Amino acid sequence: MRGMIEILYKILEILVFPGFTFIGLLSLLYEWIDRKFYARLQNRVGPLYAGPHGILQPLADFIKLLAKEDITPQAADKLLFTLTPIIFFTLNLLLTLLLPIYSTSGVISFTGDLIFFVASLTIISIIVYTAGIASVNRFATIGAERAMLQLIGYEIPFMLSIISVALTANSLTIRNIVEKQSGLWYVFGPHILSFIIFVITAQAELERVPFDIPEAEQEIVAGWLVEFSGKKLALFRIGRDIETLLLCGLGAALFLGGPAGPVIPGLEPLLYTLYFVLKSIVILLILTTLRAIFARMRIDQMINISWKYLIPLALISVLLARVIY
Repeated sequence: MRGMIEILYKILEILVFPGFTFIGLLSLLYEWIDRKFYARLQNRVGPLYAGPHGILQPLADFIKLLAKEDITPQAADKLLFTLTPIIFFTLNLLLTLLLPIYSTSGVISFTGDLIFFVASLTIISIIVYTAGIASVNRFATIGAERAMLQLIGYEIPFMLSIISVALTANSLTIRNIVEKQSGLWYVFGPHILSFIIFVITAQAELERVPFDIPEAEQEIVAGWLVEFSGKKLALFRIGRDIETLLLCGLGAALFLGGPAGPVIPGLEPLLYTLYFVLKSIVILLILTTLRAIFARMRIDQMINISWKYLIPLALISVLLARVIY
């Protein structure tokens, strides 16, 4: 009987809290915060009418896309064209189970889960390339090629910024890294450089300004997304929201102590969740600020900055981690 209750409890964790239902709602909240803060930085109002202060606007946009016609181009690779949005959404959603939201470990935690996390993010970028190529559209193909070139640019400094933290914690497990920050968060110290690199490369991973090169509307319409509509586009949009939550949550876990903070006995899960959300929102606001103050780069500029500046700085952060710690 006890074993059955534990299984039921684990299922509820995965499906409800802090699992899929909670993550879906939280990712929509993050989109609203992103849009609202971005608007205020530009002296605009932002979402306003759907719900109080427009908080339901992301949900309304998602439902609207679900109701629109789903068109598959005649020349497209129909199997890949159909599967890529499903895989993109599903993989992002599954990765959220590794985030330490209401305790120092995620719903699923295992030795070396940080490696799995980073490798899966790379696979997600490859899915983006596959989606663009499967569309058989000149703009989508250009967008897909730009996405792969951008991946070559940011992936190495992104991984090095994470490696520096893993070296300090002497672990490749997210739970251990969070627990090692019980005294002082890694962002306060030599890892401030790693944190800055992580934020910049996370912006590139999410294809946000100034790294929205694969989707540049003024140049290639919508890039690799140009042929997607209806339910497929809805899955890509919500999947990108979840990926934003993923990277903000990963940054909070690696550099800001994850859910750690002052607690009241009996309220630990609630307070841990609150701390995790607040810390990840701080990273989200930094990403939004970068989006507001910079203009889009060219792909050659992005790669030059990554290889000439970000990679050397990331290597320095790794050396600092080894020397100081």
